[in-house]
Amino acid sequence: IRRCSYFPKDVTVFDTDNKSEPIRVLVTGAAGQIAYSLLYSIGNGSVFGKDQPIILVLLDITPMMGVLDGVLMELQDCALPLLKDVIATDKEEVAFKDLDVAILVGSMPRREGMERKDLLKANVKIFKSQGAALDKYAKKSVKVIVVGNPANTNCLTASKSAPSIPKENFSCLTRLDHNRAKAQIALKLGVTANDVKNVIIWGNHSSTQYPDVNHAKVKLQGKEVGVYEALKDDSWLKGEFVTTVQQRGAAVIKARKLSSAMSAAKAICDHVRDIWFGTPEGEFVSMGVISDGNSYGVPDDLLYSFPVVIKNKTWKFVEGLPINDFSREKMDLTAKELTEEKETAFEFLSSA
Repeated sequence: IRRCSYFPKDVTVFDTDNKSEPIRVLVTGAAGQIAYSLLYSIGNGSVFGKDQPIILVLLDITPMMGVLDGVLMELQDCALPLLKDVIATDKEEVAFKDLDVAILVGSMPRREGMERKDLLKANVKIFKSQGAALDKYAKKSVKVIVVGNPANTNCLTASKSAPSIPKENFSCLTRLDHNRAKAQIALKLGVTANDVKNVIIWGNHSSTQYPDVNHAKVKLQGKEVGVYEALKDDSWLKGEFVTTVQQRGAAVIKARKLSSAMSAAKAICDHVRDIWFGTPEGEFVSMGVISDGNSYGVPDDLLYSFPVVIKNKTWKFVEGLPINDFSREKMDLTAKELTEEKETAFEFLSSA
């Protein structure tokens, strides 16, 4: 087994005064650009807290191991007191061992001329293998966050391949879409994103996602008002706002010639921090979770983005939000896409 840790097992490289046990956190696709924006935030305590030591495990494919060595050197050079060890590997049995948290960023990207079906097939193979590795090597209490696209279906594939880990422990990232929606409302109203809360992303992390601000609130002159009431511009909220959020990823690629990395890493940090510490009182967030038992008419056994609150590292659906006809149609459309994706993926899953 190639263990690229430059921190010898029996040497404490960074001595910290804190006495809590280190947690093992895996990031896959660790040589990629999202991970490059993410790893420092994990290592400096802004995700798991300033007194939580971390053993950081970095997984990537064999051809990327040279690049990963460079990332590892940089993490050493950050001299982060909370990093007890950094392990870089291309072996699943090393990467998935005894994990507390797995952040699955790596996936097969869509190449030019590639059908979505081909993309699903390639990713089923990856996430079936990683799910099986979680099942075999990780702690049963592991929290698994899937970022690699198509994130919802990849997350469902991993969960199905890890039957001994509760399916509630699996979630996928729609927090980037959630943050994009918050930011668009804040920009339109001339407030900060912090003044906007309770936007919702329903459904798939794709262009069918539905950013919903029917239940969102904004702080204006010290008091909270509904976003619809504050903006008084229903046609923008039902039109340009929705499409801007849905297509923001493509707009970033067009401008930057690279996909969102800094904002994706920030969203991952938000998502994982909320799992770890819970959501603030009176606020909910969006994440892709198993749809079983929801009260919004979304079919069971889909990995669908819902509004959730989190307490004691456990999420719950936000219940009882009224859904109007406009929302219903959008929610059903994205559920339909997810059902089709799931069916395609499961054909491959049985043969993979």
